[in-house]
Amino acid sequence: MAIFDIIRNAMLAGFGVQEKVREFIDDLVKKGELSESQGAKLVKEWSEKADKNVEDISKSMNDLVQKTLEKMSLPSKDEISKLREQIDMLSARLKKMEETKGEGQ
Repeated sequence: MAIFDIIRNAMLAGFGVQEKVREFIDDLVKKGELSESQGAKLVKEWSEKADKNVEDISKSMNDLVQKTLEKMSLPSKDEISKLREQIDMLSARLKKMEETKGEGQ
């Protein structure tokens, strides 16, 4: 299983957990064990913590991908563009040299 699939499944599971927490808190409010304001406060706190965790996971994954790409020593878009320019320039020079050589024969 690819790391992307693992992360996706974990996030989907997190969303499922978030829904279950809301249902649980709603049940507590219905039973009178929590006031509506307490329930709303708990849902808000839990949602904020869940959002922060998602942000932290996203940042960690971004850092991991960035470090992995750096270790792979892949050329950047700019480096590839510069190489293409050099190849085009060398191809033009070679073509010109071949044309000049052909004229001298």
